[in-house]
Amino acid sequence: MGHQNEHNTNGTSGGSASADPIADQALDWFIQLRNSEPDAVTRVALSTWLAEDPRHEAEFRSLETLWNSKPFIQAVKTLPVDGLTLLPPKARRWPLHAAAFAASVLIAAGVWQYPALIIAFQADFQTETGSQTTVHLPDGSIMMLNTDTAVATDFKAGRRYIRVLRGEAFFDVVHDPAHPFTVIGHYGEVKVLGTAFSVKAGYDGDQVVLERGRVQVLCLCDGKGKAELEPGETVSITASAVSAVRAADPLVTLAWREGRIVFENASFGAVLDELRRYHRGTIVVADERVNQLVVTGNYRLDNVEGALRTLADAAGIGFYRIPGGLIILR
Repeated sequence: MGHQNEHNTNGTSGGSASADPIADQALDWFIQLRNSEPDAVTRVALSTWLAEDPRHEAEFRSLETLWNSKPFIQAVKTLPVDGLTLLPPKARRWPLHAAAFAASVLIAAGVWQYPALIIAFQADFQTETGSQTTVHLPDGSIMMLNTDTAVATDFKAGRRYIRVLRGEAFFDVVHDPAHPFTVIGHYGEVKVLGTAFSVKAGYDGDQVVLERGRVQVLCLCDGKGKAELEPGETVSITASAVSAVRAADPLVTLAWREGRIVFENASFGAVLDELRRYHRGTIVVADERVNQLVVTGNYRLDNVEGALRTLADAAGIGFYRIPGGLIILR
């Protein structure tokens, strides 16, 4: 791919970068040609544009390569949408507006994999993608919800009970020995008296990070797996076990409270997984080698697209944005 395996983009500017006009023009042409058969005037205009600069043709051809790449074809596998069958790129030309095309990829990428409606009925507090909020709980404790998070609470009759239905939440708990504070994730349970910690409920496991105080973490699998955390430690809980306790830097793992994402010598794939949580659209990687790159950075979460542009530029990766919030990296 023509670049080194490690890239340092460690700045605090937020990673904003201007779009590449040639790449954007190539994408405009590419989408236009797939919306309808080009007439003679359009073909002449395209030929003229391609001949103006060697980069024009290079960018256009790279999009054709992307269109027929295996990862991209897998991302837009056959799906029924509003009575239409959306087939892979090789199976048909897209008689769709660019936004409809983007919407089909959103579905293929699994954006609607959560039973969102059920969670909405259960949740007492929710945040949208890219947003955060702070909640003052009835006992005086403070709860901060990260992006795309939903929680249910129960503070009746002296109980202090919270279930993280989706996403990630940070708790600054008021000390009350008579009433333990309990947080349930997908796979684990955290019990405290007074402390500050976060719980992140994921598909394959939960993660608990302790900032101060002490907490006991239990596995919901059988109640036998457990761990006790000291400040600056983290643990993961899966469907079958509690992991070994590991060191964690809350300034890094909980940087989202300050509206930032911080990573050091992390794989590009892991960083993308985290950035996807804050992006309202979909991020598709069309070259698996991209995920193996090692990167370092510090970015604002209110400019995810800018962070991706800067990371892609630093790593020598192609960046394409399609209407509907779809970003393609290759």
